[in-house]
Amino acid sequence: MQNLISAVVEQVGSIVLGKPREIRLALACLLAQGHILIEDLPGMGKTTLAQVLAKTLGLSYQRTQFTSDLLPADVTGISIYHNETKQFELHKGPIFNQVVLADEINRANPKTQSALLEAMAEHQVSIDGTTYELPSPFFVIATQNPLSHAGTYPLPESQLDRFMMRISLGFPDVVAEKLILLSEDRDRQFMHLRPCLEPGQLLAIQKKIDKLAASDAVLDYIIALCHVSRGQDENFRPLSPRAGKALLKAAKAWAFMENRDFVHPEDVQAVFAAVCQHRLEIVSDAFSGHKEGLALRVLEQVDPTDPLVNLS
Repeated sequence: MQNLISAVVEQVGSIVLGKPREIRLALACLLAQGHILIEDLPGMGKTTLAQVLAKTLGLSYQRTQFTSDLLPADVTGISIYHNETKQFELHKGPIFNQVVLADEINRANPKTQSALLEAMAEHQVSIDGTTYELPSPFFVIATQNPLSHAGTYPLPESQLDRFMMRISLGFPDVVAEKLILLSEDRDRQFMHLRPCLEPGQLLAIQKKIDKLAASDAVLDYIIALCHVSRGQDENFRPLSPRAGKALLKAAKAWAFMENRDFVHPEDVQAVFAAVCQHRLEIVSDAFSGHKEGLALRVLEQVDPTDPLVNLS
């Protein structure tokens, strides 16, 4: 299975240039059965990363451009009455794909943003009183522009908390940017992409990750990090138990990608900022340099060798 993971990372990295860590974080989020929020300036490769991941993993994919006039039914679908059959027929929305790209999600109004909430949390949607199961695996990739840009609506805390990770791609280095300038048209690049995994293989990997061992020491480390966040000043939002569960699942996925069948504190540290920074911020706007200062402050206060030493 490690060969399959390496093939996925290599193929995505051949299109999204110079961002190996961000690619691995996005893949870890998917393997951990989470959803990811990518925040950055326009033109930084957010949409490209989502498209390449879907094609490489062999999953059905649809992009929805979120705008101020987008309605919840445009995302979930709508039931239409047919006179001939005297019945309602469901016209499924883009949410019924395995990979859903909610592009520029913070340009839509809060009512439409919330249409994703049930889908992300329960892997199901309710339309006209009927509940419909979503396909498996199911993965939401949302992109958003900085809140300082015109026409944006901040995501509420409850919606942010549904995203296991938030990352920012950032500007490429000189070498990567030169390769980007010299690369062929994106549509031509996509023609060469081939699925490296089948959906069944992906589900098997996700189940294997769920069973990875996490020692009491690792669990104590995660608990200590959450408790430390709850004793900070007013610039912090405390980490909830749900954040702790997300951190553990992400750390398990990272350990699997590192070819280990157990979780090490280093795995927790590797994913901590991506999992927790947007949960810690009072005002979640990653493009203030996408600084990870709050997450790093929490990490610095906990010794992984004796995490509970300062806790009551």
